[in-house]
Amino acid sequence: MTECVIEDDGDAPPPPPFERVSCFAWRGGAVAPSVRSVPEETAIAFTFNGSTHAVMMATPADLEDFAVGFALTEGLIDSRTEIENFEVLSTSLGIELRVWLPETKAKLYAARRRSMAGPTGCGLCGIESLAEAARPAPSVFANASRFSAETIYEAMAALPEAQKLNHETRAVHAAGFYLPSQGLVAVREDVGRHNALDKLIGALTRGGIAAGQGIVLLTSRVSIELIQKAARLGAPMLVAVSVPTAAGVRLAESCGITLAAIARGRDFEVFTHPQRLLDRASHHVA
Repeated sequence: MTECVIEDDGDAPPPPPFERVSCFAWRGGAVAPSVRSVPEETAIAFTFNGSTHAVMMATPADLEDFAVGFALTEGLIDSRTEIENFEVLSTSLGIELRVWLPETKAKLYAARRRSMAGPTGCGLCGIESLAEAARPAPSVFANASRFSAETIYEAMAALPEAQKLNHETRAVHAAGFYLPSQGLVAVREDVGRHNALDKLIGALTRGGIAAGQGIVLLTSRVSIELIQKAARLGAPMLVAVSVPTAAGVRLAESCGITLAAIARGRDFEVFTHPQRLLDRASHHVA
């Protein structure tokens, strides 16, 4: 993949990931002028070989990670080497991420795009049917990795300190990746939980970091598309701060991901495949 090129239409450079805005604060019955950091939210369009695939509202940071991760989790590429060129075009309306695929991938993408039924909701972009929205995820049953409960505590405890944008705004999601042998190796943040995970996947892929021995960490609830993305990455375990959806639990069960959630302090619940925990979780919620 060639180097990222950032262009500008002369009116709007890429915005920073947050902005300081004025407000009035009511505290203790008194009101006073104040200033609050709020995250930026920008329209970001993904185009592949000149055709627009999706438009997301996202935090304008880690854009190349975002493009690579999104293309991978959407199944448009199988490797970062399949991206021939990448450009960022910043305009007054938003940001366009331009991705160029080789001819073989471009033909497959063009055929898929012609069969699209219409616009889709948050986290499921460019799908062709209701069946594809609930598509099976790649299996990770063969992954024999094991983790201790202590590793989960340590991983989640390391995440808050690495959430730089959230420290500033208290308003964004994070996705992190923890390797027991190295610690927290990558964290990405965004106003959208799906975007944060796509950015993390892009960062790991671009960095050549294999996911088979580590844990994906999320600061959000776990819905079905996040399981699909983690399975596409090849991660054997996902740990989240909040509750999973029922569809997320079913998909994690069927594709072999160990799903732990409501991980707060030293407490967490394991919903699928507890055999990956060295100390063997005492129950399995189906």
